[in-house]
Amino acid sequence: MTQETIRLTTAQAIIRWLTNQYIEIDGEELRVCGGGFGIFGHGNVTCLGEALNQVHDELPLYRGQNEQSMGFAAAAYTKQWLRQRFMFCTASAGPGTSNLVTSAALAHANRLPMLLLCGDQFLTRLPDPVLQQMENFNDPTFGVNDAFKPVVRYWDRICHPAQILQSLPNALATMLDPADCGPAFLGLPQDVQGWTYDYPAKFFAKKVHRIRRQTPDAAEIADAVALLKSAERPMIIAGGGVQYSRAVAQLTAFAETHNIPVVETIAGRANLLDSHDLNIGPIGVTGSDSANAIAAKADVILAIGTRLQDFTTGSWTAFDQNARFVAINAARHDAGKHMSLPIVGDAKLSLTALSTALAGYTGPQIWVETACSERKKWNAYVAKNVKPGNRPNSYAQAIGVVNDLCDPRDRVIAAAGGLPAEVTANWRTLDIGTVDVEFGFSCMGYELAGAWGARIAQAEREPDQDTITFCGDGSYMLMNSDIYSSVLSQKKMIVLVLDNGGFAVINKLQNNTGNDSFNNLLADCPTIPKPFGVDFVAHAASMGATSEKVANPAEFAEAFKRAKASDTTYVIVMDVDPYEGWTTEGHTWWEVGTPHITTSDTVRQAHTDWESGRTNQRKGV
Repeated sequence: MTQETIRLTTAQAIIRWLTNQYIEIDGEELRVCGGGFGIFGHGNVTCLGEALNQVHDELPLYRGQNEQSMGFAAAAYTKQWLRQRFMFCTASAGPGTSNLVTSAALAHANRLPMLLLCGDQFLTRLPDPVLQQMENFNDPTFGVNDAFKPVVRYWDRICHPAQILQSLPNALATMLDPADCGPAFLGLPQDVQGWTYDYPAKFFAKKVHRIRRQTPDAAEIADAVALLKSAERPMIIAGGGVQYSRAVAQLTAFAETHNIPVVETIAGRANLLDSHDLNIGPIGVTGSDSANAIAAKADVILAIGTRLQDFTTGSWTAFDQNARFVAINAARHDAGKHMSLPIVGDAKLSLTALSTALAGYTGPQIWVETACSERKKWNAYVAKNVKPGNRPNSYAQAIGVVNDLCDPRDRVIAAAGGLPAEVTANWRTLDIGTVDVEFGFSCMGYELAGAWGARIAQAEREPDQDTITFCGDGSYMLMNSDIYSSVLSQKKMIVLVLDNGGFAVINKLQNNTGNDSFNNLLADCPTIPKPFGVDFVAHAASMGATSEKVANPAEFAEAFKRAKASDTTYVIVMDVDPYEGWTTEGHTWWEVGTPHITTSDTVRQAHTDWESGRTNQRKGV
């Protein structure tokens, strides 16, 4: 019997295949690809652009302003969908594509799916060298697109139309694999995009995908149970993987059944409500005194869905030297860190199995009472810290205002610099899964681009809620064009620009290590003779947003109410103090490189003081 075929260009086949890939979410079948972000150029407009135009209703293409910000928007979109759906990004050959390297790195660090469909040089090489081609004199196959290999989970260059029969399914399988999740890159040579092939018609049949849940190994569960039953001071670290597994209910039930206090990572914020009795607060460098206090005393620590990065572990000084770890993670790489007893498996299934095997065990009540007492003290500190009028305008005060006035299901976003630390420490979670603090790769600019992507996703499920982003002046200056994107696409976001006159959090680190202020605050740059502030209100208004500047938290609150009532993107600007406005409590030690020799007495003393914090650092065991 002759196989039915259909003749398509490579580009047409890629897009037709994408439109027929679905995923089952809560009994509903949705396209696994929600659409894409694109900037056209000579590497993608003629062929891929032609194919995308044919399906612009099925796969909406959002016109970006900057390739890097498109990638950030795609990352925030899939975070909102808990990695169950993704967006693609398409860019031209050369600089358009290379601009996506940073956003691919962000997605890789955060284990986020994203499909990169990027222009490439001509496979035939007949017109070489072409515009924007990066020539390698000794290896003509080696180009700019090879720079993506360290920052994606799947990489391929499509050298023949038939190749996508294997490459597309493999790319999607990678993006949907909880253990190997991350960005996938397909380099699309400009000539190959337009070449035709007789594809099997069944390749384009509708397919419904489901994200795999890996069952934990019984022996690993047994080992973990034996260790947990010996615990006198057990603690749970809940990471972002809890939400990606949709295991919040299982985490809550496990903690309540076995009477174990829970602390949250930065990515794991909003695993538990702020009011839950066993929620002891965020842990680590940007954490809480309460979480760090019990971490220092815990003897057995159950880490769930976290890669245990240094902001969580205080560069591995946050724990008792003799503390033992059990790590539940779908990724083997993360489950075995620092000689943890690994449970390689899905968090939801693993918690259920572990709870059953741990039947009868509960943490000592005196330990839980100690943890809750620490949390009460931290709550009192936060209440004072966010209270308006207690000191000059601060990040914490703005956070407190928004916390009091926002809807519980509004999504809050922060990234890079001082604001993610302040949000992590001071935000009181009102509902599950409502906080996105991008500190995995800590990219300035994610605040606005990510808010746009999150709002696109939010509008698909919760259109009546707001996306609220906290943005510093430094991040605004780095990447602000998606204010315009949000206005053009009618995807409202509330942008809170807190202006401290430069890169104030790095100035704080500079000062804390004994150095004089230099090149961070505008006022401290020798190459800036006459510093002045940007009129962010006028700038945002020029991009179509409603905008205003306020003088203090009381005015900020009234402006926020107006922003909530508005149906368009709204920008509120407030100056904050770069020196006195910081949350001073709750921080663990953090390893940074300090000069071992210097002519400065203050730098020398700071080095000595900083190194003294290393005494409790675990040496990989």
